Amino acid sequence: MNIRLSAPAQGFLLLAPAFLVYSVFAVYPMLDVAGLSFMKWNGLTADKQFVGFGNYLYVFTQDTVFWQAVRNTILWTLMSVIFPPAIGFALALALNQNIPGRSPLRALFYLPVVIAPIAVATIWRWMYDPFFGLFNATLTALGLERLIQDWLGDRNVALYAMFVASVWQTVGFSLVLFLAGLQNVSQTLVEASRIDGAGRFQTFRYVTLPALRPSIAIVLVLSVINSLKAFDIVYGMTGGGPAQSTQMLALWAFTQAMQLGDFGRGAAISVVLLLITIAIVIPYLRWTRSHEGAR
Repeated sequence: MNIRLSAPAQGFLLLAPAFLVYSVFAVYPMLDVAGLSFMKWNGLTADKQFVGFGNYLYVFTQDTVFWQAVRNTILWTLMSVIFPPAIGFALALALNQNIPGRSPLRALFYLPVVIAPIAVATIWRWMYDPFFGLFNATLTALGLERLIQDWLGDRNVALYAMFVASVWQTVGFSLVLFLAGLQNVSQTLVEASRIDGAGRFQTFRYVTLPALRPSIAIVLVLSVINSLKAFDIVYGMTGGGPAQSTQMLALWAFTQAMQLGDFGRGAAISVVLLLITIAIVIPYLRWTRSHEGAR
């Protein structure tokens, strides 16, 4: 017996396996963490005590490290949506030209992306070592001893030193996305603009840049999401120190739950981080779609 299904029903059946997996491994854990944020639980016993908004009240009113983590996370996010995309965009423009060795160069710049963040943290922590590290040894060899720093031990420098390592790892990701966008720019429009007398800058501004808007939107959204949940490289390089000067929200949530044994407060911080991410990403996506529709 042949059963004819409507188009919506066929679409639902095709999406059902993926939706089931997503629900089990993404939606359910998020809802479970949200529920846990209203509990007091040490993660070892079966007893959970309902405390309502007690965890949130503690986090917002008594947890001074939380606000330090908020400031660091905001600063890290701002830097992450400026520097890696800008550097990746400049590299993409250069490597989109017909220059010798551009394929090996593309692979070289992308290579750090595939390295595990904890491995990147180990490499850069060694390079920042105040006694045996590459940077201080190079400064000494150049006679610039006055610039020698305890890069990860100085609370005024550690966050920025750590961010340099993050840029080294993430810039290749922006590079690849921008390269993909550049290669999809219509060469017909580029040639037409040149025939009409447009210079390189005018062609870039009125032809190339508008065509790259989807790529720019994707890069910025992913940069925001990845920067807000920065954890591995921070944990591997400084662990949030010195004196909590490099503490991040994701790391502080982990610390509260796994090291201090308060899963309720850790879950509350995770929920706050999720809400911050939603509050930033969704309005930006809506703004991008409205501008795309108006074009």
